[in-house]
Amino acid sequence: MNGHHAEGAHADGAHADVSVRPAVAGDEREVARIQLAAWRSAHAATLGQEVLESFDEGAFVERWAQAVRMPPAPGYRVLVACAGPRVVGFAAVAPVPPPEGEPLAAPGGVILALEVDPPEQRAGHGSRLLAAAVDLLRGDGADQVQTWVIDGDEARDRFLAGAGMGPDGAVRDLSSGEGPGGEAFVVRERRWYASI
Repeated sequence: MNGHHAEGAHADGAHADVSVRPAVAGDEREVARIQLAAWRSAHAATLGQEVLESFDEGAFVERWAQAVRMPPAPGYRVLVACAGPRVVGFAAVAPVPPPEGEPLAAPGGVILALEVDPPEQRAGHGSRLLAAAVDLLRGDGADQVQTWVIDGDEARDRFLAGAGMGPDGAVRDLSSGEGPGGEAFVVRERRWYASI
């Protein structure tokens, strides 16, 4: 899985040069656009169209610019998948400290985000991003990887299961804004895990 660079068939049947590289300043606009497009495609039923449409793309661009240019701590990284010169997906990873009271335990890693532009999905970009993320985490000494998945995201469940990950039983509820009647809109996420 080293290099993450291959010649592959593009969705339109033409061959495209595909790769994964570290994000650089200037990638944040495409990363934010892809994140919102992927969420609107995958989570319309769970989050609701009103919530999804309320997201401020400019705020997402600013957050991703900060993450790319000045990560909050060592081990926080953003990767982008490319088809030729075009950014078509991204992943963000971070370290997870060893469990409390186990100072000699290896750290873990978390995939904070992994999204592919909807028209570019099912072309191998997600698998390349996941492999590159795992390689980075291993290089930092991690012995396991985790990520959180919104309930009802069956495509992501299948993708992660195919990559050898599985739910570990941990669940969390997150508020994602207000519902149409002003009530709190809560989504449930399940943690997926694998040893690496």
